[in-house]
Amino acid sequence: MKPHLDEIDNKILALLMDDARLPVTTIAKLVNIARTTVIARINALEKRGVIAGYGLKLNQEMVQPAVRAYVGLSVEARYAANLVKHLQQFSEVETLCAVSGTIDYMLTLRCASTEALDRLLDQIGALDGVRQTSTSIILSKRIDRGAM
Repeated sequence: MKPHLDEIDNKILALLMDDARLPVTTIAKLVNIARTTVIARINALEKRGVIAGYGLKLNQEMVQPAVRAYVGLSVEARYAANLVKHLQQFSEVETLCAVSGTIDYMLTLRCASTEALDRLLDQIGALDGVRQTSTSIILSKRIDRGAM
């Protein structure tokens, strides 16, 4: 069952998604409610499972500079399950999403260099069932809402 979120809950969540360390007093001022109400709302959102947890997000560019890319994969359906197992073996695969449209999967890759990306794309393209790949190198992030 999907929990009901009112306008205040949504405002609090939006602020916390932008900065999970935002002080309660700041949230209270921005949402125009009492500090104690913010605390109660956040506690309720945690108890209901809307807020599943908090985490640390590293600036990967500073910790480990890399080339990142989006890769669209078109695959033969009978190979899909096995392909996912093979892709899990590549540490460079950050995300793998099944998508609708002309491609079947969208990957986010992180490699140490363009040469390493090129080698990885050759390996992925050679996997059974891969019909076609389409790669776009990520130049910069313009919006990052902090998904982990």
